[in-house]
Amino acid sequence: MTKSVRFGTYVEFQCPPGHDHSALIEDVIALGLHADQTGFHVFTTLEHPFYEQFAINPNPLAVFTHLAARTENLRFRALCHTLPLHNPMVLAGEIAMVDILTGGRIECGVGRGHPWLCGPADVPMEESMGRYVESLEILQKAWTEERFSYAGKYFNVKDVSVVPKPVQKPYPKVYQVGTSAKWFTMAAQKEWGIVVGGPAPSIAFKDAVNVYRDACASAGTTPSVGFIKAIYLHEDEAAAHAEAREAAVNFVRYNVAPQLTIMPSNDAERERLIDAGYKFYTMDYMPSIGRMEYDELIENDIVCVGTPDSVGAKLEELYRDFQYDEMIIISHYGGLKREQAMRTQQLFAEHLMPRLQTR
Repeated sequence: MTKSVRFGTYVEFQCPPGHDHSALIEDVIALGLHADQTGFHVFTTLEHPFYEQFAINPNPLAVFTHLAARTENLRFRALCHTLPLHNPMVLAGEIAMVDILTGGRIECGVGRGHPWLCGPADVPMEESMGRYVESLEILQKAWTEERFSYAGKYFNVKDVSVVPKPVQKPYPKVYQVGTSAKWFTMAAQKEWGIVVGGPAPSIAFKDAVNVYRDACASAGTTPSVGFIKAIYLHEDEAAAHAEAREAAVNFVRYNVAPQLTIMPSNDAERERLIDAGYKFYTMDYMPSIGRMEYDELIENDIVCVGTPDSVGAKLEELYRDFQYDEMIIISHYGGLKREQAMRTQQLFAEHLMPRLQTR
């Protein structure tokens, strides 16, 4: 049985220190327009305030609305809306509004988010799990019920009507991010998609994807697996590595930088993170990746750099391991110039979309 792989782009709005914010945002908009022109299916980004190197995008819905007015085919997906930071009754209406403004081209990625966002947002990290669960329930009610009531620990509303309602029925497709078996099992049961990948060896996501596929089989639902991979393409192999070297190292170090601000310095801090369900962030796994040099990042396929032929072989191997339904590339990261990222997108569209399209 053959299937058609979809293609997307993902951008974190990584901002090197001292870089002009407006110029970076203009670069991302230009790349979004280019993605639409070259045949990508979806433009994805994350919602992430406070930490400049990691991202300068607190409002992906504004980005999507702007791009939708200038594009024809792209769909738009946040990866993710960090639900514990939001009032879900308000967010539900905001997403529905953008669904209308984009002509039904919005999708909804959801996640609990990183613990380092809790402090600056004045949300106790101990509340993030409960807020996430309640927010998921409220979003679905808000989109599908004319009026609803909800009695929870963090949100209590009576006879509320959230308007407008989304164009897409019953609501825009939802994608769960992360690696949690609990949330991926729920996603499978609800026939939601999942998206994995990022600045880590691909094998790190294998168990989570297997859990999701097994849960889909048990629930009788159709899986949808997106895989994010940072790449850099050039017609010449040596030039690709020379040009990507600094940006690839920056990519992982910018991703790791916020975690270094919350690494526990004593047992009490460690236990607080663990009790809040953030044990992963007490470990040295991501900081150790952040200490890798360029050759190690390439050897571990954390960033794929080279010609369309050499990178294509790696993405085909990734498909054999994960059977992804979407390949979502990161072309803009770590201080790369707009024209460099645009060349990667162009070469991907010309050479790798046809190569990976039908599996």
